[in-house]
Amino acid sequence: MAGSKVEYVIFDMDGLLIDTESIYTKVTNEILAPYGAQMTWDIKAELMGKLERDAAAHLLSFFPDIPLTIDTYLSRRVVLQDAHWPTVQPLPGVRKLVSHLHAHNIPIAVATASQRRNLLLKTAHLQDIFGLFNDRIVCADDVRGKTAGKPEPYIFLCAAGRKLGRRVGEGEGNSVTEEEREERAKGLVFEDAIPGVQAGKRAGMSVVWVPDPNLLKVEYSGAHTPDRILTSIEEFKPEEWGLPPYPENA
Repeated sequence: MAGSKVEYVIFDMDGLLIDTESIYTKVTNEILAPYGAQMTWDIKAELMGKLERDAAAHLLSFFPDIPLTIDTYLSRRVVLQDAHWPTVQPLPGVRKLVSHLHAHNIPIAVATASQRRNLLLKTAHLQDIFGLFNDRIVCADDVRGKTAGKPEPYIFLCAAGRKLGRRVGEGEGNSVTEEEREERAKGLVFEDAIPGVQAGKRAGMSVVWVPDPNLLKVEYSGAHTPDRILTSIEEFKPEEWGLPPYPENA
């Protein structure tokens, strides 16, 4: 709902702030290749936003004849991914937007399905960006046992409530008070994944979707749709959401 005044912003991380999705795809297909299998974008779209073990189980459910357990798959993936994480780079427009919001004291947080160990590996060399969030980052470790991950809204509500001090509650539907609904409506979520868009909308927040072009080819008929679709965070105009505009020469 562009035009409404936003008071706080919550970002997804993988594929939104940093270019990690290509690594996930490459590593997964390296593991599957000896079995003659491949993760397509139709499959990948269903995995995005899920907690690690749930995503692995869902992936392998597409290949029931492969003699690969969840634990074996995850252990192989960790070895391959860990070699790549220290080299990931921010996506276009991310450094500019995060720095701008921080400079104007707009409350910002990250809500990611990544485990904290992985987040640290992915971001240790990008502290000029992630250092601006301080401790306002919710990882899979923080919500384990409380949610199965996106498209459930819990991780965004947790980020808003516990990290930003907003009185948003944790429920859905009739359990949400009018005060909580009003507070949720002041939040803006940035996502690259369909389940993340669903989670943000179910949380009662506005959502900007910045998908990989391949995701636009995946059929989606869900009830929850983004408020704005961008091809890059570089296209975002803060003033359209009641946020301070970028300096003219920025």
